[in-house]
Amino acid sequence: MKYFFLADGWTVGRVWEFGGLWNEVAWRRKPQIDKMNLGIVEQGQTLWLYRVEDAVLMVEVKPTPTADPHNAIGQVVLKRLISADRAIDRLRTAEATINHQI
Repeated sequence: MKYFFLADGWTVGRVWEFGGLWNEVAWRRKPQIDKMNLGIVEQGQTLWLYRVEDAVLMVEVKPTPTADPHNAIGQVVLKRLISADRAIDRLRTAEATINHQI
């Protein structure tokens, strides 16, 4: 598994795998991307931890339609997903952590 943090007000857009953009017809399913119940607070902003399957190489994130357009900078591509060890390090060294039971 791989991980990334995503701020409130942002959502996942396109997803890439080894062969290019994720093809739901070829894979016969959507990519596995799960929002975890763990988050961190950095510089007053809440970032939620997401888990993705190993086949995912890169994800595009973009502001949700309800996000404040003055704070949105457009589309951003996460070029590097992180390992479980790096995610744990970020959780351990964050200003604050959030454990939201669903």
